[in-house]
Amino acid sequence: MTPISFSPWDMFFNAGPVVRCVMTLLAVASLLTWTIFIAKSVELLRVRLRLQKAEKALEEANTLDLGEEWTRGNSSIAHTLVMAAETERKRSADIPDDSEGLKERIVLHLERLEAAEGRRLLRGTGVLATIGATSPFIGLFGTVWGIMTSFTGIAASKATSLAVVAPGIAEALLATALGLVAAIPAVVIYNHLARQTASCRAQVADLTALVMRLVSRDLGRTQMLMAQGNIVLLATQARDVRAAAAE
Repeated sequence: MTPISFSPWDMFFNAGPVVRCVMTLLAVASLLTWTIFIAKSVELLRVRLRLQKAEKALEEANTLDLGEEWTRGNSSIAHTLVMAAETERKRSADIPDDSEGLKERIVLHLERLEAAEGRRLLRGTGVLATIGATSPFIGLFGTVWGIMTSFTGIAASKATSLAVVAPGIAEALLATALGLVAAIPAVVIYNHLARQTASCRAQVADLTALVMRLVSRDLGRTQMLMAQGNIVLLATQARDVRAAAAE
């Protein structure tokens, strides 16, 4: 009697077509999980470094114009945030006494950009959640199908020996094992990337706060200059009135 090999590779080739398709699907899902992990880890690392550099530039900038100049070569969202604030300020140039309204409009725009960046950072992680949630059940389906096929073969051959049942059941259980191999790393990697993404989103929120600080600082300077101009104007008018009275 030829000995039966129970290595995973041999069990894969000896399994039925349905179980084999399930195993192939789970192997592809596992490969996709690790591919996403490597790609997203590299992407998030680069994003964090660019955000740190942009945060330092905005922290040292004294005006919004300087912030725009110092973040111009940065490929992160920092320059987009600064340009959005600058664009809104130019569009509101015909409303000089609406500082609070200008701040509100800039905040609304920056919030939408921040939300869009958060969605971009999360791109691809939804696949991991799907793999983690469905892989065990896909593997279980392969196991149930394989066991059902084994018992059907037993009934057809009228053999009740355990040696006849064992190979088919082992091949079926391999599908469940592959389902767990695909699901467990996917869940762990998804949680890891979610934490890394949350960290990047917090950095983007810090950039938004820095941009709003520059906007507020520029508006404060503008109001101060306008107030000084009014004082000079009032003093000139007062001198004219005194001169006219003396005459």
